[in-house]
Amino acid sequence: MAFEFTDANFQTEAIDTEDLVVLDFWAEWCGPCKMIGPVIEELSSEYEGKAKIGKVNVDKETQVSMKFGIRSIPTILFLKGGEIVDKQVGVTSKENLKSRIESHLS
Repeated sequence: MAFEFTDANFQTEAIDTEDLVVLDFWAEWCGPCKMIGPVIEELSSEYEGKAKIGKVNVDKETQVSMKFGIRSIPTILFLKGGEIVDKQVGVTSKENLKSRIESHLS
């Protein structure tokens, strides 16, 4: 299951790590978010132990959303060493996300 990032755990789980972190910013009411949600779940299983892949609910975790200036969802941020290394706004394919993850793992 995809990791649930919150305002409370974000610093330690996403920023204070050298691991690749993939954040899916989403909301319950967002149709496109529902399309990409299952892909994020699959990727979190496939890359377990290699990358931390999870979700940020923009309605509940407002501090994290504001920190990154999230204006459109779904937005997927790729962080390494606490810094943004890639960004995807809108729905995309699993293959696209996998290739982006792979490029940042090496």
